[in-house]
Amino acid sequence: MTILVCGEALVDLVPVHEGPLLSPKLGGGPFNVAIALGRLGEKVSFLSRVSTDPFGEQILQSLRDASVDVSLVQRGDEPTTLAMTNLADDGSAQYSFYADGTADRLVQDPGDLPDEITTLSFGTLSLLYEPGASMYAALLHRAHAAGKLTMLDPNIRPAAIDSTSGDITADGFRRRFLTWLPAVDILKVSEDDSHWLGLGSDGSTVDDWLAAGVTAVVMTRGGDGISVFTTSGEIGVDGVQVDVVDTIGAGDTVHGALLAYLEKENIVTSSALSDMGKRDWERALGFAARAAAITVSRPGADPPWASEAPRD
Repeated sequence: MTILVCGEALVDLVPVHEGPLLSPKLGGGPFNVAIALGRLGEKVSFLSRVSTDPFGEQILQSLRDASVDVSLVQRGDEPTTLAMTNLADDGSAQYSFYADGTADRLVQDPGDLPDEITTLSFGTLSLLYEPGASMYAALLHRAHAAGKLTMLDPNIRPAAIDSTSGDITADGFRRRFLTWLPAVDILKVSEDDSHWLGLGSDGSTVDDWLAAGVTAVVMTRGGDGISVFTTSGEIGVDGVQVDVVDTIGAGDTVHGALLAYLEKENIVTSSALSDMGKRDWERALGFAARAAAITVSRPGADPPWASEAPRD
């Protein structure tokens, strides 16, 4: 069984101390999810278009170092997307993006996927920037119709939406988001994502998402823990208290760790997900919370290895 992670890989430009210097760090929500899954020992493949520039070569090598299969990665001579990262005093991160004409947004439909793929993950800028966004949306619907388990993290970046030069407005993105939901088994959002998606005339809520067909909505609450909402109600676990260096990659680690847990438990269909009870979800979310706590305790998106994040 293989998990296929779909979406962008980019370079975060992170401030060094408090000076004007910036340090390049590999990132992007889907890239981080794939790295987390590989480090946790899962069989994982990555679908994206990666530049042939030096950053692209580093991206591919990092994926390989985490045992991520890159056979579905496409290459192009377009530049790598850059994200300017600003860190607040509490370690939280905000981003601005340089994505015009970059490689990842030009990804092509991969055609028929290998039979061993049981689960597909989608997220972040790949859902926003065309023409790749439409390709990923079609793949999401196709995979769900074929009985694959699907997980989506919109990972809202308002600055990226504001900078798309008329490609899509905030309300337009909220409308597009609603069209994905019938093909989504697990929707992962942060509290900030949930608030942003609820704004405007096209805003929606957790109840709307469940009514649209989502089986489980997983919501991260920072240091306060993680909750899951299903038609049966809400289940939550507390966060793990650690000294936070920064929160880069925390939500992506939750995403990857949750998929790793489900794969180990052979929960790879919509019906199996629907059958999960309170104790099942508490164990799954607890594992994700512990993994994320390790990530925030060290700088950058640095998910744990399997030896660092034992399951209960």
